[in-house]
Amino acid sequence: MLVHLSIRDIVLIERLDLSLKNGLSVLTGETGAGKSILLDALSLALGGRGDGSLVRHGAKQGEISAVFDLPAGHRARDLLRENGFEDDGDLVLRRVQGADGRTRVFVNDRPASVAMMRDLGVGLVEIHGQHDDRALVDPEAHRALLDAFGGHQVEAQAVSAAFMKWRAAQAELSRHRVRVEEAAREADYLRACVDELSELQPLPGEEEELADKRQTMMRSEKIASDVNDAHEELSGPASPIPALAGLLRRLDRRKDELPGLLDEALSRLDAALDSLSDAQMSLQGALRSLEFDPRALETTEERLFALRAAGRKFNRPVDDLPALAEKMIADLAELDAGEERVAVLEREVAERREHFHALAASLSARRHEAARLLEAAVMAELPDLKLERAQFIVEMVSDPERANEAGIDTAEFYVRTNPGTRAGPMMKVASGGELSRFLLALKVALADRGSAPTLVFDEIDTGVGGAVADAIGRRLKRLAERVQVLSVTHAPQVAARAANHLLISKSGAAGAEERVATRVAEMDLVARREEIARMLAGEHVTEEARAAASRLIGQEA
Repeated sequence: MLVHLSIRDIVLIERLDLSLKNGLSVLTGETGAGKSILLDALSLALGGRGDGSLVRHGAKQGEISAVFDLPAGHRARDLLRENGFEDDGDLVLRRVQGADGRTRVFVNDRPASVAMMRDLGVGLVEIHGQHDDRALVDPEAHRALLDAFGGHQVEAQAVSAAFMKWRAAQAELSRHRVRVEEAAREADYLRACVDELSELQPLPGEEEELADKRQTMMRSEKIASDVNDAHEELSGPASPIPALAGLLRRLDRRKDELPGLLDEALSRLDAALDSLSDAQMSLQGALRSLEFDPRALETTEERLFALRAAGRKFNRPVDDLPALAEKMIADLAELDAGEERVAVLEREVAERREHFHALAASLSARRHEAARLLEAAVMAELPDLKLERAQFIVEMVSDPERANEAGIDTAEFYVRTNPGTRAGPMMKVASGGELSRFLLALKVALADRGSAPTLVFDEIDTGVGGAVADAIGRRLKRLAERVQVLSVTHAPQVAARAANHLLISKSGAAGAEERVATRVAEMDLVARREEIARMLAGEHVTEEARAAASRLIGQEA
């Protein structure tokens, strides 16, 4: 419920702090005192359209804060969490309206968007009046109210979930059909590509391996002649090894003639001979390593060039060709299995469609039953509201061909104001005064089902007689037993039923610099009696009017 409303510098309101209670609260006062301004300010705090002209003359900005005490499970708390806001404690909506037209929004003292404030406001307060064009103009809202009246919310959620699953299956079927059709158009190309890649059989890393091997072969060919020349020097006819070996043998035979003289030379010649022999053997090994079949180089180059040609053809790095081949094989497999998968998805779509329509048909039957009960409940309220010749109709149309997530039904509230006239949408057929009474009857029939926790009625008793005003007052009081009700009224019969009575008035100092401001005061029993007497008698309050006011206040519901 709305527990506090704070307004600063909005039109005639300079500074206003208003605490609100549960039950029925009425706001009364002279015409022009500022009752509509109060509701305009509240609407602004609920996400209504901003306007710089709302700012009090001479002020740079106006500000409205609305504080709500909500139960733990209220939808507004879910919305706060979904948007990353804390949902503990009271909910505070604050709107700052600049005189330049700019506006700022705060939710629980954190910056927010007007759209979020509006989404929160829809579930917090409903403002209704003779020219109401919000809660009743949209048939979608009528269907939701009918479901709330009949207690069909769980069934409606199941229908919505079944519809979404059906549509998801249809979307998957459509996507799969597109894939199959695309694959079928490319089937011949895919098969040719798969055959080519299957014959080529590219391997990951093969290009780098072949390129390294080719480079090695080409370098080997260039150095092979130099290695062969070196080998010929050590192994050919001009090799120094035989001569050194012979010289070593001769010196070895002479070493004993002069002991110790040739030992070092012999040792070094022997080492040199061993080194030359080792070098000869190393060169022989190098030559064996450098030996290659020219055909091997040709084969390597052919394989390497074939892989690179395939990479250019398919516009892929050579290392990606194996994965491309696997994908093409999978695409062909999907094509081959496509029709079978289409059939499976078609069966799934049919099953989900049948399930949805079964749930929707069951919900539709319950809605039709609830529509008749709602008609009867509203009709029972109309005679006391002087609409005894009128008829309230829930116009139900069920069309399986126009199914949506809400089911197969559309529901719209129709009225017939006089016998013999054509029934039509309530917003179009009923006059302002009739509309307000139809609305009240509907709200009483719905009680707190499908309703915001706070209902505001703006002068719905305008233009009605005493008996009708009394009937309106009794119904507002009954409604206030379930939800918080605020009513702006000129009818003493309505004001007398209130649990809380607020007087709206204008005040200001006389003189050239006169500034008029709207004030709101909560009245005690004596002040209430005087105000209701004024509403009965006009400017001159008589004792008879005071006595009548006392009788109205003391009457039973």
